[in-house]
Amino acid sequence: MSIKQEPKLGVAKPMTVPESSQPGAAQAVSLKSQTVVVAALYRFAPLPDYAERQKELAKLACSQGVQGTLLLASEGINGTIAGSRQGIDRVLAHVRDFPGFADLEVKESAALENPFTRLKVRLKQEIVTMGQPGIDPLKTVGTYIQAEDWNDLIAREDVVVVDTRNDYEVEIGTFEGAVDPKTKTFREFPQWAKDNLKPGSNTKIAMFCTGGIRCEKATAFLKELGHDDVYHLKGGILKYLERIPAAESLWQGECFVFDRRVSVGHGLEPGPLQLCAICRRPVKTEKAGGGYASKPCPDCERDADQAKKDRAASRQKQIELAAARGEQHIGQRKPK
Repeated sequence: MSIKQEPKLGVAKPMTVPESSQPGAAQAVSLKSQTVVVAALYRFAPLPDYAERQKELAKLACSQGVQGTLLLASEGINGTIAGSRQGIDRVLAHVRDFPGFADLEVKESAALENPFTRLKVRLKQEIVTMGQPGIDPLKTVGTYIQAEDWNDLIAREDVVVVDTRNDYEVEIGTFEGAVDPKTKTFREFPQWAKDNLKPGSNTKIAMFCTGGIRCEKATAFLKELGHDDVYHLKGGILKYLERIPAAESLWQGECFVFDRRVSVGHGLEPGPLQLCAICRRPVKTEKAGGGYASKPCPDCERDADQAKKDRAASRQKQIELAAARGEQHIGQRKPK
């Protein structure tokens, strides 16, 4: 477990727990066939003592063998963690005991092995970085639309559907007819919205993201700009894929997730994608099921220098050797 504090918050140095005391933090971790619970969670609520809560939360999660990343800020909590049913329940119960956090938003899925290699509990300025001071989803936000009502809304002619995720996420899957802002980071979204979404019209705007958190700020931002009819998918794509059968779905492709599964589809089943070991973008390969591809993607094969290719090949060799021993290589980190 590593507990990293951001220097901009005025903390002198990171607080780190020795690797020998971390569950799963040895250089190779034995694989287990039992099902792992993966929980994506967030909550916007005042958390003035977030720095003081960091150590206790990390200690609890570590004691339960829970791994993943949790972000704490004065505006709330965000993250994805994975572990046993008991371990996840203990961590979620602890967070729900924070004042104002009883309605914690949680989306759960399953994996055959833990998609994370360590636990990180970090202090941040924002739990999702938009870079727009003063935008507060607790003060103003768009209208929540349940997954079961989403299809009817986005099928309307007076509704513009906007994907608030980044370009590499949109590339592998999105809703039919959705607008792709082609942003590389969420910080670029506000400027795109100013340039392309003009208030004062009769057009309704429906937005979506992976788990719902980006849309909380995106809809709040549009409301501040003067847009009246703004909607967003409650629980995000993950909740939609969990609840809506494939035969009734307007979702096309896969949903990118920030762990070794790489993507999930309907029913939140792991998708047929891996990551390029050089650029870390999702690519289709002969071997599905997440992790890193054995070869670079076509762009990196063509453009990357030989040093990067050699490092990627060396990493892949170590992963394959660990797999042959029935172990999980610690270097199989989630994508950036």
